[in-house]
Amino acid sequence: MSDEVRLERLTPAEIDARLAESSVVYLPLGSVEFHGPHLPTGLDTLNALGVCMGAAKRGGGVVLPPLYLGIGGGHSQYPWTIMMPASGETVRPNILRSLTRLEQFGVGVAVLFTGHFADEQLAMIDEIATTWNSQDHGMRVLATGVNRCVSADLAPDHAGVFETTLLHSLHPELVHLEMLPDRAGHPSADPDGDVMGPQRHDPAHPLWGVFGPDPRGIDLSTSSALLDHLVAWLSDSARSVATPA
Repeated sequence: MSDEVRLERLTPAEIDARLAESSVVYLPLGSVEFHGPHLPTGLDTLNALGVCMGAAKRGGGVVLPPLYLGIGGGHSQYPWTIMMPASGETVRPNILRSLTRLEQFGVGVAVLFTGHFADEQLAMIDEIATTWNSQDHGMRVLATGVNRCVSADLAPDHAGVFETTLLHSLHPELVHLEMLPDRAGHPSADPDGDVMGPQRHDPAHPLWGVFGPDPRGIDLSTSSALLDHLVAWLSDSARSVATPA
């Protein structure tokens, strides 16, 4: 059986062979969104895809091409951010069509996994999964995201320590901490130590667009530990849906 898990790179026979071992298909969801000067705009999707690929390699299954179509959040007017309407009207049909076809192919579990965890995005995938699972379908849907692993050592954030660390574990060449202002000369001014406060929306702030702990100076040599933890958690979550107690 091929070690490749990305569906678009597999032949029909290879897809069938992988799904015969574990009938799970992952659909990574993300966005195109500003994540400070040190990270790429596709971070959410890259992180989601990386975790899904790790989970499929660990526990079986295949991974659909990711959707860079995000909704919601407080960054819609930032540079090079392209959000879809917050209602989800342009995203939901894509997801539902994919789920319908997966069920027709005989897939047992579909996992909607988002790296963009704005409230609107999470509410959309939760609604899709709840509605789908309440109906007479042979396939089950799990909706979750990188922010829902409560056992992770790092708390989820936006372009801070968590997201920077996770992306580094997947694509270290895309993390450019040197693009942030020098920490000694430009300390983060956060009233009452609030790293999620509105001051971070100010372009003059040294951590403009970064919501979470200051990533400058973090040790990224052990970034793979976060990825390994998320991969194991997601793989086990998909397995629990496939074989409920």
